Amino acid sequence: MSSLDKIPEGKKKVLTNVLWAVSGKCVSLLSVLVVGIIVARYLGKELYGTMNYVISFVAIFQVFADFGLDFIQVREESKSPHLRDKIVGTTFLLKLLFASITLVAILVTTFLCESDGSTRLYILIYALSVLLNTTWVARNHFTSIVWNEYVVKTEITRTIVGVLIKVSFVQLHLPLIYFILSLVIDSLLLASGYILSYQRKIDTVKKWTFDRQTAKYMVQQSFPLLLSGAAIIVYNRIDQIMIGNMIDKSELGIYSVAVRFAELLVFVPTIISQTVSPVLVAAREESEEKYNRLSRVFMNVTVSICIIIGVATSLLAYPIVYVTFGPTYIAAASVLSVLGFKIVGDALSQTSGQMIIVEGKQKYASVRNLIGCAVCVGLNFVLIESYGIQGAAWVSIVTILTSGTLANLIIPSYRKIFRKQIQSIFFGWKDMLNLKTLLR
Repeated sequence: MSSLDKIPEGKKKVLTNVLWAVSGKCVSLLSVLVVGIIVARYLGKELYGTMNYVISFVAIFQVFADFGLDFIQVREESKSPHLRDKIVGTTFLLKLLFASITLVAILVTTFLCESDGSTRLYILIYALSVLLNTTWVARNHFTSIVWNEYVVKTEITRTIVGVLIKVSFVQLHLPLIYFILSLVIDSLLLASGYILSYQRKIDTVKKWTFDRQTAKYMVQQSFPLLLSGAAIIVYNRIDQIMIGNMIDKSELGIYSVAVRFAELLVFVPTIISQTVSPVLVAAREESEEKYNRLSRVFMNVTVSICIIIGVATSLLAYPIVYVTFGPTYIAAASVLSVLGFKIVGDALSQTSGQMIIVEGKQKYASVRNLIGCAVCVGLNFVLIESYGIQGAAWVSIVTILTSGTLANLIIPSYRKIFRKQIQSIFFGWKDMLNLKTLLR
C-alpha cells in the first residue's frame, strides 16, 4: 500500500484541492508575468504607469461592490451546505446591488477628481468589470466545497485567451485603450466561465433564491469585513495613486514593476488561506483542540514558507528585474529588494485574518486595518515627498506589519492570535520539518 493510500479520503480531497489551486495559480501567474513584461516593454514607463493607475483607481472602489460578502458566503456554505441556493442567490443579488451603486460612485468621482480626459475614459471602461465580478459567487461555492478543479480550468482558459489577446494587440501596435479593454475582456471570460462551470457541475442558477432575512444577516456579518477590506485595498493601492499624482506616471511605471512581482508572491499565503479555511471551519466544529492544532500548523507553515521566499526575492531583485523587464525598468530592483519582504507581512495578516473569520471575531477586524490604512496614508505623504518610490516601498512593509500583526496586540480578543504570530516567526520552521501533522 502506498503512502497516498493511507491518507483519509477527506484529506485526499484537501490535498487535491491544494494541488489544483497551486497549479492553476502558477500557470496564471507565469502567463500574467510574461504578458506583463511584453506589455510593459511595449507601452513604456509612462503609459504602463497610466495603465496601473487606472487599475488601482477602480480596485479601491471594487471593495465596496464586494462588501466583504465573499468570505461570509464561503463560511456560511461550509456550515450549512443544504442552504446553498438561498446563500448563493442572496449573495449574488446583494453584490449586484452594491456593484451598481459602486459604478455610480466611480462615475461621479472620476468627473470630479480626474482632469485628464483620456485617463477618465480608461477608468470608466475598466469600471465595467465591477459588474462582471458579481459572478464570483459561483467561484465562492466551489471554494466552500473544497473543489477547485473547475475554478482552475476556468481561470487557465481565461489566462490563455487573455494572453493571446494582449500579445496580438502588441503585434498590431495598438494604443493603450485596447489594453484597458482587454482587462474588461478578462473579467468577462471569468464571469462566463464561473457560471458555465456552476451550471454544468453543480446546478442551474435559476434555483438561486433571495431571502430577506439571510440578506440582513449577511450584510451585518460582512460590514466589519467591508471596512477591513476597504482599508486593505486602500493601503495596497493608494501608494500607486499618490505616486501618479505626487510624482509622475513614469515613476509609477517603475514602481508598478516591483509591485507586480510583490503581488505575484502573495498568491502563496492567499491560496493556502483560501484552501485551508473550510478545513479550519470543520475542525472547529469537531473540537477546539483539533482546531488549535491545525490553526497553529497552518500559520507556522505559511509564514515559514513566505520568509524563505522573501529573502530569496530580496537577494535576487536586480537580476530578476533586468532579465524580465529590461534595463529601462532597472530602477525597480531597489524597490523590489524591499517589497520582497512584504510577503511575510501578508502571510501573517492573511492567516490571522482567516482565523478571525473562522472564530467569528471579525467584529474588530476593521480596527486593525483602519490603523494600517491611517499609517499608510500618513507615512506616504511624508516619505514619497522625501524619498520617492523607495519611501513608498518601506511604507508598504510598515503598513502590513502594523495592520496584520502589531494591531492584534492592541485588540484584547486578538492577543492570542498575536502570540501565535510571534511564535510562527521564530519557531514556525519546526512545523515545516513535520508537515505530516497536517494529515493527522
